[in-house]
Amino acid sequence: MSLARRVFWIKLLTILVLMGLWEGLSRSGLFYKGVLPSTWMVVQAIAGELADSGFYHDLGITMLETSVGFVAGAIIALLFALALGTNAYIRKMIEPYIIAIGGTPKIIFLPILFLIFGLGIESKMAKAALSAFFPIVLSATSGIAQIPLVLLRVGWGFDLSRWQMLTKIYLPAVTNPLLTGLRLGVAMAIIGVLSAEISYATAGLGYRLIRNADQFKISSVYAIIVLVFAVSATINFTIVRLQQRLNRHERSRAGGV
Repeated sequence: MSLARRVFWIKLLTILVLMGLWEGLSRSGLFYKGVLPSTWMVVQAIAGELADSGFYHDLGITMLETSVGFVAGAIIALLFALALGTNAYIRKMIEPYIIAIGGTPKIIFLPILFLIFGLGIESKMAKAALSAFFPIVLSATSGIAQIPLVLLRVGWGFDLSRWQMLTKIYLPAVTNPLLTGLRLGVAMAIIGVLSAEISYATAGLGYRLIRNADQFKISSVYAIIVLVFAVSATINFTIVRLQQRLNRHERSRAGGV
């Protein structure tokens, strides 16, 4: 049996074991009735959510807030990373503050964002941008700062312009750390939007989640959690595949030189 097939069967077996454990716990009587519904009830709730047009409206709102906030946060983070990565003096001054703020739970800024941007989707976009900014700027800065000096000297030796240095030296050298930062940034942006929607919103998956919890529709709560996980996993998988493809392209190009 090939390695890929063994990995597939291990993943499938893990899912089946977890589902069996879930089912056993739901029937054990260790939890209050309804707190841990059976797997079948969760599957039915997932089907119900997918058949409800309101779910797709809330999904669209959450994805809009996440995507706009993520793109804005990523652009700002890349500009900061270029400034920090190419200037050691600025990096030593500013990076400690970015690291300190980056380790702070971003939800504490939510009241300020509500005051500045209001209670509409703008505050959720701002929360997504804030959440995505820190992992992206730290990953990209680290990648730029670790570019081998010999590559920079080659660019200087050929008298490349700033734009040529950016496109020919910096961006190719930081592809992996940048994509890693983008993966983390997307995840943090989704978390940021959901936390803001749970706090105050009239639409979105976070609003849908907390509304079902308030109405004690526990199966629907788990269904939305599973669906959010599926969406996040799909985005992460797409970026991972892109990263792998770029790595294979770089290896093949290097081998052909």
